[in-house]
Amino acid sequence: MNLPLPLARHLPVQGAAIRLLRLLRLAGPARPLLAGSIILGLVMLVALAAGLLYPGDPLDIVARPNAWPGTLAGYPLGTDMLGRDIAAGLAHASRISLLVGVAAALLAVFVGITVGIVAGYFGGWADDVLMRITEIFQTLPSFLLAIVLVVILEPSVASIIFAIGITSWPQIARLARAEAMRVRNAEYVAAAATIGLGHARILARHVLPNSVPLVIVATAMLVAQAILTEASLSFLGLGDPGVISWGSMVGAGRDALRTGWYMTALPGVAIFVTVIGFMLVGSGLNDRLNPRLNSRAAAARPTPLQKGRSR
Repeated sequence: MNLPLPLARHLPVQGAAIRLLRLLRLAGPARPLLAGSIILGLVMLVALAAGLLYPGDPLDIVARPNAWPGTLAGYPLGTDMLGRDIAAGLAHASRISLLVGVAAALLAVFVGITVGIVAGYFGGWADDVLMRITEIFQTLPSFLLAIVLVVILEPSVASIIFAIGITSWPQIARLARAEAMRVRNAEYVAAAATIGLGHARILARHVLPNSVPLVIVATAMLVAQAILTEASLSFLGLGDPGVISWGSMVGAGRDALRTGWYMTALPGVAIFVTVIGFMLVGSGLNDRLNPRLNSRAAAARPTPLQKGRSR
């Protein structure tokens, strides 16, 4: 049977969408994790393939300016007010936004875990001093502090990563401290100290691994927060002028917001989708790794005896 050409064109897309919906339905409680992983996988694929898809400089002027999406052959997402390819900009900007988000989150995790496990394990004056420092950072407006640091260090990718990472670690420190305080009185930690293991080996072998699950969940949220912060800094003109990011694209498009809103909307959608992807992954990891949620789920699950009685 010969199908009409428009219907035949849409069948592969519809089939892929149906298979994806079935996969999400079969995932059950892991749906947020699976959906977020798919979104982030696609974003990372675009970032990795940006150099192959658009080998030129995304800041080059390639066509007439202010071309709306779909109106210019070879440029499906149109051009901005200077004539730069928006699709190439989005692809290359994903690299910078993901780099800043992941690197800033890793810096925050490193500082936060170090401060948290040392404070929680040793307690006493070390806990008091480190927690007072943590409280100072928590009371300061993190975004304003990041602006000050970027201005002092001069706008660059490295300074933005440092500014975001150094203002985002207190929540990680709180999580790691709570886990370290819980673990330090455990029997296996006391046994390790009895056989002569030093504090550094106890921290590395016993305290740190117990802090990792909750920190992993918080890290996914931190990456999303760092991407938003970088976009805000670039929107204010504090991004690296030598590279392109989603935030800088939004900032550049605001001058043409009335006549060419797509210049701002397209990078805004990219930021939104990526942040949602990290949020879904964080929520899914929390469902999987949070021991309190797992214990509640196990308690709510009916026992074999209860199943037999219901029959």
